[in-house]
Amino acid sequence: MSDETEAEQADESSDEQGGFEEGDFVELSYTAYTVDSEELVDTTDEEVAEDEGVDTEEQDFSPRTIVIGEGHIFEAVEDDLKGKDVGDEGTVVAEEAFGEYDEEEVRTVSANKIPEDERYPGAHVDVDGEHGHVEAIIGGRARVDFNHPLAGEDVEYDYEVLDEVTDREEQAVGFLKMMFDVELDVDLETEEVEEEVTEENEDGETETTTETVEKETLYIEQSQQLQFNQQWMMGKSQVLNQVIDMLGIDRVIVQEIIDGQPAGMPGMGGMMGGAGGDLGDVEDALEDADVDADEIVEELDDEDLDLDDE
Repeated sequence: MSDETEAEQADESSDEQGGFEEGDFVELSYTAYTVDSEELVDTTDEEVAEDEGVDTEEQDFSPRTIVIGEGHIFEAVEDDLKGKDVGDEGTVVAEEAFGEYDEEEVRTVSANKIPEDERYPGAHVDVDGEHGHVEAIIGGRARVDFNHPLAGEDVEYDYEVLDEVTDREEQAVGFLKMMFDVELDVDLETEEVEEEVTEENEDGETETTTETVEKETLYIEQSQQLQFNQQWMMGKSQVLNQVIDMLGIDRVIVQEIIDGQPAGMPGMGGMMGGAGGDLGDVEDALEDADVDADEIVEELDDEDLDLDDE
């Protein structure tokens, strides 16, 4: 083999090893359209969304942090990103990006399974845990297409790599934002914790001892916004296990932050459970209710006497 050939192969090997690879966190800006109908699929460009008539009032169009190889974007785009660097751009066509159209997924169901106000062609409905759209309503039956609305469509994906995210706290924030559409406060700490370890001794008996070990913990502040996030409630465990694997940490602790609010139920003046109540407030309440406190005391004493007689 000539020196020139060896040098060419070394350069090729170097090129293959350079750039992004699976497991890397990258920040992308992108816009995706269907190829045939030129329908906007998704974008991080607010101007593009406005031009397409998308309601941008409560949507976030900031760049997205994805993890290559985790299926956060179309596989064709992931493959194109491998070997790329910060600042690179690309255009990829993902064939049948949302899966092949399956005629068998168009089914007839009882119209009673669909709320009355959703019994019209084009309505998006949930039937027996499946999401679809109504094609027709005939008598007491409904024809529902359970395919993804873009099934069978090719999607053209234009992207630019804005940055590589290497800080693990930033990785966590970016990933969680992509999954739950909420920017969370996180803190990564290494701390010593005590763990119980069960071992078998020489006599074949099990012994439990306590050991102090170091654990890398990601603390997540659970905001009020997150408490009512349906995606968080349904997928929290699965997503946080992904975070543990991708960041190479030991555990995640979610901290619920409760802001200081007045105790007791509204309108109860802190009387629930006798905590925080004010005697003056109680007397005022009795006066407002036109109740004689002495009569109540006498009635209670009479009840105690009756119980003693029994």
